[in-house]
Amino acid sequence: MPAVSRGFSFSVVCLFALAGLFPASSQGEVLKVGAAVVDVTPEKFPVLVNGSFTPRSVSKVKTQVQARAIVIHKDQRQIAIMVVDSCMLPQELLDDVKQRVAQQTSLKPDQICISATHTHTAPAAARALGTDLDFDYVPFLREKLIQVLIEAHEKVQPAEVGWSSVMVPECTALRRWVRRPDRMGVDPFGNLTVRANMHAAKNLDNVTGESGPEDPELSMIAFRSTDGMPLAVLANFSMHYFGDADISADYFGLFCNGFQQQIAHQYPDSKFVAVMSHGCSGDIWRRDYRTWEGKDDSTIEGFADRLQQKALKLLSSIEYQTDPELAMEEIRLPMKYRVPDAQNLQWAERVLKDMETENPTQKFEVYAREQIYLNRLQETEVVVQAIRLGNIGIVTTPCETYALTGLKFKKQSPFEFQMVIELANGALGYIPPPEQHVLGGYNTWPARSAGLEVNAEPKIVASGLSLLERLARRDRRATGEERGLAAKAACVLPNGRHGRADRR
Repeated sequence: MPAVSRGFSFSVVCLFALAGLFPASSQGEVLKVGAAVVDVTPEKFPVLVNGSFTPRSVSKVKTQVQARAIVIHKDQRQIAIMVVDSCMLPQELLDDVKQRVAQQTSLKPDQICISATHTHTAPAAARALGTDLDFDYVPFLREKLIQVLIEAHEKVQPAEVGWSSVMVPECTALRRWVRRPDRMGVDPFGNLTVRANMHAAKNLDNVTGESGPEDPELSMIAFRSTDGMPLAVLANFSMHYFGDADISADYFGLFCNGFQQQIAHQYPDSKFVAVMSHGCSGDIWRRDYRTWEGKDDSTIEGFADRLQQKALKLLSSIEYQTDPELAMEEIRLPMKYRVPDAQNLQWAERVLKDMETENPTQKFEVYAREQIYLNRLQETEVVVQAIRLGNIGIVTTPCETYALTGLKFKKQSPFEFQMVIELANGALGYIPPPEQHVLGGYNTWPARSAGLEVNAEPKIVASGLSLLERLARRDRRATGEERGLAAKAACVLPNGRHGRADRR
């Protein structure tokens, strides 16, 4: 049975039943919010960097990488949300940080959410494919994460919270496309299995279409003081990363820094903190291959500025709640890895034995070593969290999550507004929906970057929705069948009228 941080007892069940009969009291403690930023840029160089198949080290800094935290108090309940400029953060590091913070504050470990932005130009805090973690950087990072949570906790003040969102389709698109049957590719194990992969649509003649939907929603939770002073925002967007050089926070950091500068112009006395969390973008990037002409003159600064301007407009339109209900739940799910069979394990051992260097230099060597790791690991633990802020819901996954999965949460959530944060509380690789495993490709190749069992995605979705239902004290929303433009076009009759399949 999965471990739930707050188990049901008979008395709790009775309280939930009574809660449906009587409205929640609005006479409790006022909402309080504190926010802080700490620089986590490494001090020792060179430093290993995640995001490549093989090891890469960097000795320069283009933009600072930072950790940003928001702590919320209400009715003796406290939660913390932190986002770190990192490619990914391992669960063992984050669990340690949470325990240490709990020893120094009144925050509880299962009431703290820590996620990574997924910049591919940050120091390696986790092992990923061909890159090991940077052993000098991790202890430094640990202390900084503890520091920013304590600082945010100490800064809480009476506050209000609100929500807004806007669609920004020009800033996100599918990067995973389905190949034609006669244009399939070979996987690192030597098998002709790749029917879908990232960026296959660079040549549109090779593909039949995108492998799923995109999610262009830029959502934002805003906090302000009771006298109207902006305190913090938690933004969320589904775009994998832009790509930058040296050590860089990518567009996530540029968005936050620019947002803070704009608020500082309007409110010179404000200590405003902007936070950008990573939405579900395991199959998402910024280039729309349907209209791409083979050149790219966009810049990371321009991309971040477009999102920032959208977010600033959202901030001016937000309606705030003065007395939201605050709650948080966590569940830890046992999960198996897709371990190699005897034949693949023998192949992997033979490849590693024949390697001429200590570290892999070719893709098939990388994946051979990953089979050894998976065989040792066998199983793991998946942390899923849900947060309630009045009529706002937040749910997390510790994985690189497809946009389709994020939309499942958003469309079924029992809350009026729903945010989904990926790569939170762990770094367990891609979780393709089961049907995507059939199509193959990098996002599915068994490794620590995509090694969870085939049914990991529906299990995580089911657990996250159950947590949201418990927090909302009502069932998830029902969803009906939807038809896209292609399906509707296929139902047009010769007389120009729509066929039966298009009627809803």
